[in-house]
Order: sequence, then structure tokens, then C-alpha cells
Amino acid sequence: MNLLLFEQQDLLAPGRAQISGRRLQHLLHTHKAVVGQSFRAGLLGGCQGQARLLEIDNQQALFDVQLDRAPPAKLPVTLVLALPRPKMLRRILQNVASMGVARLVLVNSFRVEKSFWQTPFLQPAAVREQLILGLEQARDTVLPEVILEKRFKPFVEDRLGQLAAGCHKLVAHPGEFAPCPRGLDEPLCLAIGPEGGWIEYEVGLLRQQGFVPVQLGERILRVETAVTALLARLF
Repeated sequence: MNLLLFEQQDLLAPGRAQISGRRLQHLLHTHKAVVGQSFRAGLLGGCQGQARLLEIDNQQALFDVQLDRAPPAKLPVTLVLALPRPKMLRRILQNVASMGVARLVLVNSFRVEKSFWQTPFLQPAAVREQLILGLEQARDTVLPEVILEKRFKPFVEDRLGQLAAGCHKLVAHPGEFAPCPRGLDEPLCLAIGPEGGWIEYEVGLLRQQGFVPVQLGERILRVETAVTALLARLF
């Protein structure tokens, strides 16, 4: 936890915040926190600054809080991602939040198993938990927007155009395509397929919406690796 992230319900009064639960246990057992110690802190959806520990026991911790700095800027990215396997989903959610993606669209694909959509890891509270862990890691306070789209064709034909308006549009896909570009300085909509990649029909629909296929080379990467590699290369 590189950022002590407060939520609105933690605020007791101006300049005062109190925590318990997971964050308290992390302070006690990992940081070995003592009264008077200061931590980098932030308010979910708000500013960052410092929090000085005033009181702590096994039930709660009280802080003097000064938050006066803006969080880091988001990447101007809408990431369209075929829903990954549930265990991989948790890591990807953390990585997406850590890297500063502004919007994540989890979409169905021919190679996405139907059972994946039933995972409890897709429940709003579970998604939010993983995103917050990513924010804490990267010292960010702003959650990415997350959208679930269970029908690929209607999403691509009816809604993707609006989400990708004004963006550079790329679809990551193995094959004889141009290499993925580097160092973009414009808004991007990036589509990444499931394990095994998009099927050609899906690539064709994306191309009809103006998406340009690109590849990372001969090696086939796991989805969680590809997400990180593509974002790092593009920005």
C-alpha cells in the first residue's frame, strides 16, 4: 500500500479521518505504524497529500489529514478487453488501475467462455476492491470507469463508435500486421482479445469501425502481459 486511500465515510470532520479493517491491519503489521508517523494519503476521487497518525489501536486509527495535490493524470485510453479468466481478471483490474487507464470495457468474444460472466469477481464490489488495490499501488485516487458488454456485435456496431469518437483506434491481433506504434500523444481506443485472440469475424467488425490491427511480434503473450506491454509501449 503506497497510498493510504480514504473514502468519504472515513472523514469525521475537516482535517480528520479514521480507518479500520484491511487498511488498519496493513498499517499495524506491514508499516508497524506509530503515533506521529506521516503517510502519503489521498481521498478516493479527490486530492492527495499527507496524513499524520494521531491515535492507533487494534480497532481503528485516527489521522490529521492535509490533502492539497491533484492526483496523477489518467492515460487517455479506452481499453476494450475481451473478458479474461476470473483469476486473471483480478490481476488485470489492478494493473489497469495502476497504469492509469481512464475507461475499461469488458466485452464478450467468441472465445470467452460463458461461465466467465457468472464469476463473483465481476460483482461491482469485487471489481471496485481490485481497482482500489491498483490505485493504492500506483498512488492514484481516481477509479477508472468500468463497463460490461455481454454482446459483442451490438456493442461494436451500436456503441463502440461513440466511446471511441476522436480516438486513435487500434486492435491488437497476432498476424502479418504493422508493429504496434510507440509513444502516442493522442487519445486511444485499444481492443485486446481473449486467450487465443479475436476470431477473424470480430477483427472484421472492428476494422469496419476504423480499428487498425497491430501486433507485438512473433511471441504470443498472456492477456495480462499483453495489456501491460501494449500500454507501456503506446504511452
